[in-house]
Amino acid sequence: MGLVTIIAIAFALGIDAFSLSICIGLSGIKRRQIYLVSGVVAIFHVIMPLIGLFLGQILGNIIGPIASSFGAIVLIFIGLHTIWKKIKEYRGSSPDSASGFDVLCITHPVSLIAMAVSVSLDALTVGLGLGALKFDLTLTVIIMGIVAGLMTFSGLVFGKRLSYAVGEKAEWISGIILVAIGIKLLFI
Repeated sequence: MGLVTIIAIAFALGIDAFSLSICIGLSGIKRRQIYLVSGVVAIFHVIMPLIGLFLGQILGNIIGPIASSFGAIVLIFIGLHTIWKKIKEYRGSSPDSASGFDVLCITHPVSLIAMAVSVSLDALTVGLGLGALKFDLTLTVIIMGIVAGLMTFSGLVFGKRLSYAVGEKAEWISGIILVAIGIKLLFI
């Protein structure tokens, strides 16, 4: 497998991370969090193809559709939660006061890992197929991680800058985009 092909696959796998990162950036994010989220997504884009590779081709036929559906449902849940939070704020009640847990709070380890897993599930299924191809495994997964990390970083920065332009509507837009991406992934 050539370097251009590996980069093209890595770019395709990083699209979900880029899209979700724009939404997170729209919701507001600090510089330190941008680096943290980008790093975690990059790491998961290295780990997931390796896991997929080791699970093998037989499980790929079973896990592939389930993994994609799970990732889509997670994105829909995060989007709906964001919209619900804004509705509660609009009504004047304190969002998430009962739960104490904000799904988009990427500083919370569970939320950060759930987000990273949801955007790297497609890398797991790609890893299942990579076993049949002749390629340099180390180079492939490192490129996947670097590309996903860079796409996440640029999505977060772009979303953060865009949030300044759209102001208060940023979280509404973020939630709607997440639900739309999740629905699209669920039915494709």
